[in-house]
Amino acid sequence: MDTEELVYLYYCHISPLSCCQGSDSELKVEKDGVSDNESKVDSGVPEVPVPPDDTPEVLNKALSGLSSRWKNWWVRGILTLAMISFFFFIIYLGPMVLMMIVLCVQIKCFHEIITIGYSVYHSYHLPWFRTLSWYFLLCVNYFFYGETVTDYFFTLVQREEPLRILSKYHRFISFALYLTGFCMFVLSLVKKHYRLQFYMFGWTHVTLLIVVTQSHLIIHNLFEGMIWFIVPISCVICNDIMAYMFGFFFGRTPLIKLSPKKTWEGFIGGFFSTIVFGIMLSYVMAGYRCFVCPVEFNNDSNSFQVDCEPSDLFQLQDYALPSVLESVTGWTTVRLYPFQIHSIALSTFASIVGPFGGFFASGFKRAFKIKDFANTIPGHGGIMDRFDCQYLMATFVNVYIASFIRGPNPSKVIQQLLALRADQQLHIFNSLKAHLIEKGLLPALEEAAA
Repeated sequence: MDTEELVYLYYCHISPLSCCQGSDSELKVEKDGVSDNESKVDSGVPEVPVPPDDTPEVLNKALSGLSSRWKNWWVRGILTLAMISFFFFIIYLGPMVLMMIVLCVQIKCFHEIITIGYSVYHSYHLPWFRTLSWYFLLCVNYFFYGETVTDYFFTLVQREEPLRILSKYHRFISFALYLTGFCMFVLSLVKKHYRLQFYMFGWTHVTLLIVVTQSHLIIHNLFEGMIWFIVPISCVICNDIMAYMFGFFFGRTPLIKLSPKKTWEGFIGGFFSTIVFGIMLSYVMAGYRCFVCPVEFNNDSNSFQVDCEPSDLFQLQDYALPSVLESVTGWTTVRLYPFQIHSIALSTFASIVGPFGGFFASGFKRAFKIKDFANTIPGHGGIMDRFDCQYLMATFVNVYIASFIRGPNPSKVIQQLLALRADQQLHIFNSLKAHLIEKGLLPALEEAAA
């Protein structure tokens, strides 16, 4: 047995999938006898069919005289403007429509990733793979949205008996649904495809973790106030556009091998542009209650309302400038919304860490030898290609709010108190009264009331 056969047998041991592909996936040994590691790893991955060019015929005719580089620039630019216009339109329609759009985007992203898995392994005829994938998506969405309804629509849930029962046993029902899918998966195992089926089981669950969990966090951010939804998403969009523009016109130095078209010039230009954009957008939006107030459900009108007295976070304040900036500008103080300070943190994350979501997606696509997740948007690829950075940003915003912004919510405490029995409510009332008297607050409140 020669060296090439030994290498081939070893590779079959560590990656049996590659050996199932026949002679096309055999190891290629270079002339000097040293194997190419990258080709070894990728040789076992079947290629996903490349989708055809779906650029609208009108654009193809209008841009036919341009080079492919400039044609792609114009296609991306026109479609970007269209998507931004649509984004403004759904913001105008209100929070309920935004939540529905988030759900639709989540389902489409899940579909694109699962379709790649099915395209790669469809020749194995795995039983119930797609059925179980969509079933688990349904289960996870039922759990997360059920938690959201119970949390933000508490009074409505308590008012309707069927909803109250579903809310009370929500987690048990969710667990039972998941167990059903788990048992179905075990029953679907086929002897000759055990390992492959567990690969796809893990594929589905990682997709659920990346897509569904983080889209749920986007909705939670939205309930904190539309500004926490719009500013982070807009910062990612701004960074994506400006990094592309700086890279297109000035890019010379490659940034990362996973994404060869990304350049340091685009990365740096996108960073500074996003910081400035975030501060300006925050200044404009912080002055409107419809953007800064939490999204709450009005039980009297059975509709969402966005109206409150803006918190200190959205009140203009004077800040002393450092001596260096004071000598340059001649100003001693500057008047800003505190939220603008937080927007710098959001913009920094969107422009420095956010792109790593795109790099992660690029590595994923290179692993399966595809250019885009789908061809839904001409010049941009699939929906997942546009939201790879948004999901990472949503998680950061949610953690940021919980760590530095959110405090106790009196309305939620009252909702929980009203759900208690009368004797429990009386006990809490007496405890709170004793505490206020001890602090010396209750007499002062009684005198003020008199």
